[in-house]
Amino acid sequence: MILLDTHIWLRWLLPTDPLSVKLVDKIEHAEVVFVSAISCWETVMLVQKRRIVLNQPVEQWLTEASTHSGVEVLPITCQISRVAATLPEHHKDPADRLIIATALCHDLKLISLDRMFSGYQELTERLIAE
Repeated sequence: MILLDTHIWLRWLLPTDPLSVKLVDKIEHAEVVFVSAISCWETVMLVQKRRIVLNQPVEQWLTEASTHSGVEVLPITCQISRVAATLPEHHKDPADRLIIATALCHDLKLISLDRMFSGYQELTERLIAE
C-alpha cells in the first residue's frame, strides 16, 4: 500500500510530465494507492494559479482522478494534524508535512521526488524516490 505525493499523483494521471516506468510500475502494482485529502486542495490551488491545466473542470477531474484511477483519498484527521505539527522542520510546507504524517499514521510507503522528504528520519524504509 502506497501514498502518492501530490506531484506524483498529477504526473501519473496527466500526460504533460510523465513519471519513470519504474515509478508507474510501483503505482500500478500496489495493492492499494492513496492520496491525502490535502492533495485535492493542492490540485485546486495549482489550477487556480494556472500552474497546471486540466481537460475538464477541477471538481470533475478530482472525482474521476480518485474513483476511476482506483486511488483512495485519505482524510486529514486530528492524529495526522498532530503528527504533522510535531515533525522536524526540514520542510516548511504544511501540505507536504500533512502528506508525510499521513504516510506515518497509516503505515504506508510514500512516493515523492521532493528532495526535502529524504531529510525525515521518520521516512526511513518508507520513502520511494526512484
